[in-house]
Amino acid sequence: MRQDDATAVAPVGSNRFALAFIFATLFIDTSGLGIIIPVAPKLIALLMHDPLSAAARWGGWLFFTFAAMQFLCAPVIGNLSDRFGRRPVLILSLVSLAFDYALTGWAPTIGWLFLGRALSGAAGATYPTANAYIADVSPPERRAANFGLVGAAFGLGFIVGPALSGLVAEHFGVRAPFFAAAGLALANALFGLLVLKESLPVARRRRFEWRRANPLGALAALRRFPGLFALMGVVVLTQLAHDSLPTVWSYYAMLKFGWGPADVAWSMVAVGVLTTLSFGLLPRLVVPRTGNARAVEIGILCAAVAYAGYAFAVRPWTRGWWSAPPAG
Repeated sequence: MRQDDATAVAPVGSNRFALAFIFATLFIDTSGLGIIIPVAPKLIALLMHDPLSAAARWGGWLFFTFAAMQFLCAPVIGNLSDRFGRRPVLILSLVSLAFDYALTGWAPTIGWLFLGRALSGAAGATYPTANAYIADVSPPERRAANFGLVGAAFGLGFIVGPALSGLVAEHFGVRAPFFAAAGLALANALFGLLVLKESLPVARRRRFEWRRANPLGALAALRRFPGLFALMGVVVLTQLAHDSLPTVWSYYAMLKFGWGPADVAWSMVAVGVLTTLSFGLLPRLVVPRTGNARAVEIGILCAAVAYAGYAFAVRPWTRGWWSAPPAG
C-alpha cells in the first residue's frame, strides 16, 4: 500500500464506530421493508379509492418493483463501491433512502408510490457494499462474527420496522411511518459522515465495467461451478417461497381475520424475534448434530409445513393479547 493511501483507509480496529454504522445501515434497509408491510394495504386503498381486496393486486406489483430494482442495482452499487470506495456509496445510498421515504410518504397518486418503491429498491441495494466493508476491516479471526451482523441487523430491522410502522400509523396516520423512516436514514447518513473511514485503498480499486455490474452475467458465471449453481437454484426457490409472504400477508390477515395495521405490525415483530433467535441459536444447535446438508433439508421442510399452516389457519392465534377480536 502506498503511503498516501494509508490515511484514506480504515485500518483494522482503528474505527470503533464503523461496524456500528454498517449495522445501522443494514438495519435501516431491512426496516424499510418492515415499515411498508403493515400500512401498504390502507395506503393503496386510499390512493386508488378501491376496496382492500382490489388493493392486493397493486401491492403485489409494488413489491415486484422493489425486488426487481434490488436485483438490478445491487451489482451496480457494488461495482461503484469498487471504483469510488465504500464510504461515499454507503452514505449516498442512505441520503437517497431518506429522500425516497419522504417521497413515498407524500405520494399523492399510485404512480408516485411506484416511483418511491423503485427508488427505495435501488438505494437499499447496499448489502454487497456493506459486506465488502466488513470484509475490508475485519481480521480473519473476527470475520465470521462480524458477518453475523448481517443476520442480526435483518432480524432486528424486522422487529423495529413493523413495530414503528404500526405504532406511528395508529396515532398519526398511514403516511407518518415513512417520514419517521426518512429521519432515521438521514440521521445515519450524518453519523457516517462523522465517523466512517474509507476501507478500500486507491491502489485496490478497479474500473467500473458494465460486464461485472450485470446481474445476469454474474449468474451465467456460476455455470462454471455446477455444485454452486445447483445450490443457487435451491436458494432462489427457497427465497421465492419466503419472499412471496410479505407481499400477501397483510392483505390476507386483514381480509380473513379483520386485522388492522397494528395487528399486522405485531405479527411481523413476532417473525423478527423468531428470526433473530433462529440466526443466533439454531445453527449452533442443529448443524453439529445433523451436518449442513441435512440442516438445510430440515429447514426447508419446516418452512413448507409453516406455509401450509398459513393457508389452512382458521383461528387468528397470532393476534395475541394486543388485539381485540375481529369484527363479526
